[in-house]
Amino acid sequence: MPPDHLSATFAALADPTRRAILAKLAAGEASVNELAEPFSMSLPAISRHLKVLEKAGLITRGREAQWRPCKLEPKGFKSVDEWLEHYRRFWEQSFNRLDAYLKKIQKPEKKHGRKH
Repeated sequence: MPPDHLSATFAALADPTRRAILAKLAAGEASVNELAEPFSMSLPAISRHLKVLEKAGLITRGREAQWRPCKLEPKGFKSVDEWLEHYRRFWEQSFNRLDAYLKKIQKPEKKHGRKH
C-alpha cells in the first residue's frame, strides 16, 4: 500500500535540511549548486533531498540546457494546510472559550486611595 500524500509531505518536512532548502526556494528559483552552498554535504546528497521534496510534490525541477532550476510547488502544501485548518479552528475555539471564561471570573479591581 503506497503512503498517502500527507504522510509523504510530513516525512519530507521532517528533515531540517529539506526545510532549509524550502526556505531558500521561497525566495525564488535556485539551482542544485545554489541550494547546496550553505550545507557541508555532497551534491548527490542534496540531490537526494531534492528528490524527496519533489516526490512529496513540494518542489518542481526544470531543465534549461545544463541548468536544472528548482522551485516551490504551492499545490504541494495544500494538503498540509487543509489538515492543519481543522486543528487551527479547534485551537481558536478553545482560546475563545478560555478568554470568555477568564473575563467571566475576573473581578474589577477596586482602587484604594484618596482623591486629590
